[in-house]
Amino acid sequence: MAKTSSVQQEGGMKAKRTVLSVLATGWFAILSIIIVYPLFAGLVASFRPGRELIRRGLSVDLDFSTMTLNNYTYLFGGNEDSQKYFMWFKNSLILTFISVVLTLFICYVVAYGLTMYNYKLKNFLFFLVIATMMVPFEILILPLYKEMIGLNLIDTTAGVVLPGICGASTIFFFRQYMTGLPKELLDAGRIDGATEYGICFKIMLPITKPAFAAMSILCAMGAWNNVLWPMLVYRSAEKFTLPIGLNTLLTPYNNNYDVLIAGSMFGIIPVFIVFLCFQRYFIEGMTAGAVKG
Repeated sequence: MAKTSSVQQEGGMKAKRTVLSVLATGWFAILSIIIVYPLFAGLVASFRPGRELIRRGLSVDLDFSTMTLNNYTYLFGGNEDSQKYFMWFKNSLILTFISVVLTLFICYVVAYGLTMYNYKLKNFLFFLVIATMMVPFEILILPLYKEMIGLNLIDTTAGVVLPGICGASTIFFFRQYMTGLPKELLDAGRIDGATEYGICFKIMLPITKPAFAAMSILCAMGAWNNVLWPMLVYRSAEKFTLPIGLNTLLTPYNNNYDVLIAGSMFGIIPVFIVFLCFQRYFIEGMTAGAVKG
């Protein structure tokens, strides 16, 4: 009797798990469609002439009679606009690379100091870091802009990169990840004769690869898509990044939307490549950073 009851209970639990699995799969499928729809609509629109975009807008109606490769041919055709496009593309690549490398390095070092050592005001300093997350960037624009003028960094890459290389959210993520790492590794490194810098960069840094991978993707996305601050700092057209440059293609007659959308779709590729390179560690890093500590 007890055995029969146990079997029935196990069968009921299995059926419940199956129903929950089906519901979860259906829910995530709906979310995936909602997320992918704008991307697919933009991809379809990039193969349409400008007049079709004005008439139909962004839609997923696959009318092959109106679809053409002229937008991409124009974009890569060696004309003046295509030369500008690849100049903006190169500027965005350089800016993104510099921003990601400096941000990860500085935020890792700061988080390491806030996690691995015990000293007075440690928690207070971490509180100050977290407090900066509560301040909207729009409030900081004017003081930062005046600071860049005072440092003579207007119209320079340094003026765009420096204000954002010590992000509070990145420091917080690294700290949360490193909180779960064994501090005994520090003592072991000191016993073996390693310096504090050696422990930081040769012992602890390799262990934090998942955190670096996750933050590389997020920092690259932020730097690549950043519009407001670079638009304020840069004055020269030859220094424009891709998002700023694409906006300059629009005229009062709105006759360049086709090229703008084609350029935007091609501009997704670098961030997509970054994600493919680090996707092995992305979920592990995000999960560990969320639950450790």
